[in-house]
Amino acid sequence: MSKTQTAARDRVPIPQKLAFGAGHLVNNLLPGSLGVFSFFLLTAFGMDPFLAGLLGGLPRFYDAITDPIMGYVSDNTTSRWGRRKPYIFLGAILSGLFFALLWQMDAANSQVYNFWYFLIFSLIFLTGNTIFSTPLIGLGYEMTFDYNERTRLMGFSQTISQFAWMIVPWFWVLIANPDLFDTQAEGVRTLSIYVGVACMLLGILPAILCKEIDQANLQNRDKISLKSLFNNLKSLFRNMKLIANNKPFLKLCAATFLVFNGFQMVSSFSYFIIVFYLFQGNYGDAGNWPAWFSTITAVATAFLVIPIITMLANKFGKRKAFIISTVLSIVGYILKWWGFNTDNPWMMFMPIPLIAFGLGGLFTLMMSMTADVCDLDELNNGMPRKEGTFGAIYWWMVKLGQGLALVLGGLVLKLVGFDSAAATQTAETITKLRLADIIIPAVTAGIAIIVMWKYSLTEARANAIKEELIRRRGEL
Repeated sequence: MSKTQTAARDRVPIPQKLAFGAGHLVNNLLPGSLGVFSFFLLTAFGMDPFLAGLLGGLPRFYDAITDPIMGYVSDNTTSRWGRRKPYIFLGAILSGLFFALLWQMDAANSQVYNFWYFLIFSLIFLTGNTIFSTPLIGLGYEMTFDYNERTRLMGFSQTISQFAWMIVPWFWVLIANPDLFDTQAEGVRTLSIYVGVACMLLGILPAILCKEIDQANLQNRDKISLKSLFNNLKSLFRNMKLIANNKPFLKLCAATFLVFNGFQMVSSFSYFIIVFYLFQGNYGDAGNWPAWFSTITAVATAFLVIPIITMLANKFGKRKAFIISTVLSIVGYILKWWGFNTDNPWMMFMPIPLIAFGLGGLFTLMMSMTADVCDLDELNNGMPRKEGTFGAIYWWMVKLGQGLALVLGGLVLKLVGFDSAAATQTAETITKLRLADIIIPAVTAGIAIIVMWKYSLTEARANAIKEELIRRRGEL
């Protein structure tokens, strides 16, 4: 049970929590929409599957380079508006604008033209998105220095972000609806504009309403300029080396990699099981069931799981809350065996509340714990604070793992004998697919529990670090 009370100065007002949550809604809506729309590169724009794969993979390498650079730049920026908010404002506008432009292709164009158009605008879009998302993550780590308020802030923002996943599954339905759009290409072009405008409007809110750390207390920041580029790169690599030696942070990264990517490897399997097991390959009968499965998962995460996780973290500490939530998710995965029931499709929703504890608990707690780790880094290595760099490396690891999970997921589908061209799947394939859908995320989640079992940054230690940092800075 937490024995400390959150001081008034460490409480984040509701308007700021809402604004920060709006930023995270954008951070989920953009990649979620990108994932859905990318499917229509094949069906709506006639892209060769190999070229479509390149368009999905090549920008990830670029993203992996720009994220840490942007984190370093944000950490060391000095301006009258702060070191995060100017980038968030600009990045939100660029992200929304170039997401919409990214999809303004015509199926009548040559495949080569559409390939290069999409690749170039992908890189431009990802640049804008990095300018937006990396400082936003860093901003969240510094909005409060209270152990429990950090969890409440991250839980609040994660709840709002889940609205993206309630919306995104229905893009499949809208784009393919002939009553709304004459062609799928028209549906993609139109919806991308709505998504882009919404992301611009929501994305600028953290820059307008959220409060940054007092810059007067920040010391030893590097001067960012073209003349000092070489020294800046040396400093970036030095910071990354220091972060790599931060054992609690490495545990957070490892646990996230295991839980998130174990889930990602099989994320598409539920769709295949619903279509080919519950409805024997009849897409018409399957209808909107897959979309509802995703939407109900997001609803359960937002309104059931995250509030419970926040309460558990405040009562028992973040490490124990993570272990409890991960165990519950494993139970949920196991219950899928009975939940996917050919006699009663409604049973598929039965394990969802427990499964949702996996990712719902993961990102609420890990983002809060990363903020604690930033304090530990300042204690051990001094200024400047590196919230932006920590956030960039954490999410770079998530993105890298996500790419690997997608590759391994395809490999698992091949190993179980899944044939995407077949109207139905064999009974043996379905059984293996269902077992993989349960065993893979359950095993990776179990390993994550082992990784976090002796995580050392407790509430008592975090509070002691906070007090020492206040004393060092000469703050009241």
